[in-house]
Amino acid sequence: MTRHAREMIMKAIGYSESLPIGEERALFDFETPAPTPGPHDLLVRVKAISVNPVDTKVRRRRAGTEGAPVILGWDAAGVVEAVGPEVTLFKAGDEVFYAGDLNRPGTNAELHLVDERITGHKPESLSFAEAAAIPLTAVTAWEGLFDRLEVPFKGKGAKDAKLLVVGAAGGVGSLVVQFARQLTDLTVIGTASRPESRKWVEERGAHAVIDHSRPLAEEIAAAGLGEIDYTFTLTNSDKHWAEIVKAARPQGRIAIIDDPASLDAMLLKTKSLSLHWELMYTRSMFQTPDMIRQHEILDEVARLIDAGTVRTTLGANFGTINAENLRRAHAALESGMSIGKVVLEGWG
Repeated sequence: MTRHAREMIMKAIGYSESLPIGEERALFDFETPAPTPGPHDLLVRVKAISVNPVDTKVRRRRAGTEGAPVILGWDAAGVVEAVGPEVTLFKAGDEVFYAGDLNRPGTNAELHLVDERITGHKPESLSFAEAAAIPLTAVTAWEGLFDRLEVPFKGKGAKDAKLLVVGAAGGVGSLVVQFARQLTDLTVIGTASRPESRKWVEERGAHAVIDHSRPLAEEIAAAGLGEIDYTFTLTNSDKHWAEIVKAARPQGRIAIIDDPASLDAMLLKTKSLSLHWELMYTRSMFQTPDMIRQHEILDEVARLIDAGTVRTTLGANFGTINAENLRRAHAALESGMSIGKVVLEGWG
């Protein structure tokens, strides 16, 4: 094999059929040709990745083939190897972090294509592993709080308002709590059910933490927290739905990111509550005119991290990027017991 041919082949991790994560073929190592950048693309040499619930959901729902395995993964941090002809925001050698595009092959590969308009400059103060824990959850948290719920920034209003974050110890919740505490005047209430997850939420700045294994409205009332102006529900939303509505202040707002089988919208009517869906892939899936907003969000988050205002949500490092370790990471997320983000780094 010539040197040029070797350079065009990359390591990747994928799957051909949807299998339980305990099976060896649920995710396997393979080699494949490296991709070529399109007009707005960056070709990134991936240094670290993190795993999100969307990875496990797609693995269970979307099958590939033996000849074309599905490559999952959307969070990554790495170094720009090459750029497309219309790229203006980055150059080769830049360190970047990003959450990718649901419609393109994922980041579980040595070389990966991503549109510059959804990519940020990696925080200088973070390692690649620490940076890889941030992008998807940061964009989701930022868009949910400021684009969907339209929470005012500090000094702009909502001084006496309260935010309830359901599932505050996860990757998204960890950043919702930090953004709300540091950038707004809201009273931040997180939910967690175990001592270690409760401690994690408190350390990220929540004013109060309540137990979501008990009825939420009762927990909020018992703590003397009053009515809730904004709710950001991240997990088990259908289970908590009636309690979320019961706890809400009339004319309050609710944002949601998970995939409940159903929600009774009629419960919202009496209080004139509004419901806002957040999916951070919407802008890239539909190539919206404001798609570059995600580049701007990630660069702002990087600035906040380098200033010490926000910190990484890395919870556990599962080691080298390979199929065995990635299966372990998927299993950890599927258990529902992980705190913060699970990352992998380096290709061995």
